[in-house]
Amino acid sequence: MRILIAEDDQVLANGLLRSLRAAGYAVDHVASGSEADAALAAHEFDLLILDLGLPKLHGLEVLKRLRSRGASVPVLILTAADSIEQRVKGLDLGADDYMAKPFSLQELEARVRALTRRGLGSASALIKHGPLTFDATGRVAYINEQMLDLSARELGLLEVLLQRAGRLVSKDQLVERLCEWGEEVSNNAIEVYIHRLRKKIEQGPIRIATVRGLGYCLERIAG
Repeated sequence: MRILIAEDDQVLANGLLRSLRAAGYAVDHVASGSEADAALAAHEFDLLILDLGLPKLHGLEVLKRLRSRGASVPVLILTAADSIEQRVKGLDLGADDYMAKPFSLQELEARVRALTRRGLGSASALIKHGPLTFDATGRVAYINEQMLDLSARELGLLEVLLQRAGRLVSKDQLVERLCEWGEEVSNNAIEVYIHRLRKKIEQGPIRIATVRGLGYCLERIAG
């Protein structure tokens, strides 16, 4: 899961980055509306956390431009407690939720989980594929109810493959969804992560198929 935080308060942004990265998300940060607009036009994110009072381009304009491009990424607005009119306008422009400052990080993390599930078209925190289950809230995975010992990177990789189970996922798509700006992850590194994940999950009728030169597909093996 990859999240973009658009927030010009560096102290608040740092707190959000630490909290969400600790929860297993890949998180990028921008401090102005113009940077947010450019990032959203160039990259794919699973969630946007958007402060309305951004410099250079107001948060509402960022949101308006995002929706005008047809992007359906969930948006969580952060706003001052007294800006009710802006909250309403943000929701009318296509925001999915809002939080008034100050807020608790625990509540924000819960809102993030709910919105990312909604973005996947699921009301449940559990993603299932045969005997394989991924708990997006606890950030753990199971096969036949046995917990798997997975690293944070392996969990992220498994989550992306599960979200697209039965469909091809390219190496470039995996890098885009798993890596933050400035993080160097080569195609060879993706192959290493896939190899490690394979050894841990291929205990039953589940496998990660490789389509040479194109990517990977999580699939069930017919019994």
